[in-house]
Amino acid sequence: MLSLWRKIRRTGRVAEPAPPLPDGERPERAAVLGGSVQIRHVDAGSCNGCEVEIGSAFGPVHDGERYGARLVASPRHADVLLVTGVVTRNMAEPLRRTFDAVPAPKLVVAVGDCARDCGVFAGAYGVAGAVRDVVPVDVEIPGCPPRPEAIVEGLRKLTGR
Repeated sequence: MLSLWRKIRRTGRVAEPAPPLPDGERPERAAVLGGSVQIRHVDAGSCNGCEVEIGSAFGPVHDGERYGARLVASPRHADVLLVTGVVTRNMAEPLRRTFDAVPAPKLVVAVGDCARDCGVFAGAYGVAGAVRDVVPVDVEIPGCPPRPEAIVEGLRKLTGR
């Protein structure tokens, strides 16, 4: 047991360096957040594919929290709404209310093709539209579902880290 502790002490911390900053513009309102964002996730009607990838983005491999992004349970504590899925008719009003509950300055990130342009659900009877049809969107992350690396890259645009 003592030899294990010695090895740990000799080795020290082992971590990969952060990847280079993502390409693209940082939204102007994101600069006010000071490199740290509190995120409230809203599922507006997705198939849960994006949720699995969001879980991976905040898991130990991709670790979105090391770039200053943290998931919170209440929109009143959030700076950013992370919205997945098409906005269904039943979720249009709750999404607006959640958006209104987030204090200013607030940003919205549309995750996945469904949130961006309704994806394969475009024109379906229960669909109210894409996220940008209900609330203003600042950052869009493409993919069906988007890779965890893409989600972390989108969040890094907000934090600037």
